[in-house]
Amino acid sequence: MLTIDIHTHILPEHIPDYEKKFGYGGFIKLEHHKSCCARMIKDGKFFREIEDNCWSAEKRMQECDHHHVDVQVLSTIPVMFSYSAKPNDALELSQFLNDHIAEIVQRYPKRFVGLGTVPMQSPELAIKELDRCMKIGLRGVQIGSHVNNWNLSAPELLEFFKAAEQLNAAIFVHPWEMMGEEKMQKYWLPWLVGMPAETSLAICSMIFGGVFEKCPNLHVAFAHGGGSFPATIGRIEHGFNCRPDLVAIDNSVNPREYLGKFWIDSLVHDEEMLRYIIKLFGSEKIALGSDYPFPLGENEPGKLIRDLNFDTRTSENLLHGSALKWLGLDKKIFI
Repeated sequence: MLTIDIHTHILPEHIPDYEKKFGYGGFIKLEHHKSCCARMIKDGKFFREIEDNCWSAEKRMQECDHHHVDVQVLSTIPVMFSYSAKPNDALELSQFLNDHIAEIVQRYPKRFVGLGTVPMQSPELAIKELDRCMKIGLRGVQIGSHVNNWNLSAPELLEFFKAAEQLNAAIFVHPWEMMGEEKMQKYWLPWLVGMPAETSLAICSMIFGGVFEKCPNLHVAFAHGGGSFPATIGRIEHGFNCRPDLVAIDNSVNPREYLGKFWIDSLVHDEEMLRYIIKLFGSEKIALGSDYPFPLGENEPGKLIRDLNFDTRTSENLLHGSALKWLGLDKKIFI
């Protein structure tokens, strides 16, 4: 069965020294300190160790073949968003990353689909780069769960979402710069607690801000099984009902009405949770996502779905059907 993984991250093997070029910090550098490995360095501090499967398309294809994944949807690592940078500097970095992904997609069109990144701190530049992304063969963009001090409900971002809708561009929302991070320095809590909360923040912001009302044909997918949103939809709906004066100030539609109107990936690491989100959203709105190649992802992409032995229709939706609808692609191009 055709298998598409919508949540995978990639970097170029070599990244310019943007800190030196632009004259200020906040940018990632790579130190290739040994064969097939590199350190990600930010402002002189170690950020993460990566291996060659984070930049080598050929290595990725070998591992995909082993895991029975036919197609990966490529997006950058969220730390590369650089929303705090000067807009034109962030645009230059975005274009470098987007050209790299587009080149891989062009080289291996049956194995990879690409999502770009755009300087969301300048919606005008973000729209221009989104348009360019679509012209160079990418299918949409990945954005953060917030943009500096803007949640995704910010009126400044509405024109960007309208442009994405008009261009039929898929949007993948990934948590980053987790809320309360300064209070979660131990136990890897920003990744375990902050990330799920960030994704729920993004979903609630788009619902309560009326983004889905104003852009009804927007194709948005959220990472990590929707974060904490699915488990707290009852509380969210109750808050909407009991305090509409606080919650329903920009959109009077019950948040539960939006279940099934956007996509989430399958990365929940739990059999019962996967069954629950299928019941909540419908399998046609859930797509395999592994967070490849990082350790907090699914070690064997698609294993949880396959192990549960769903009926054929559900399995097809989870393994490729939902992804194709979100991306606006035809299955035939990968066969």
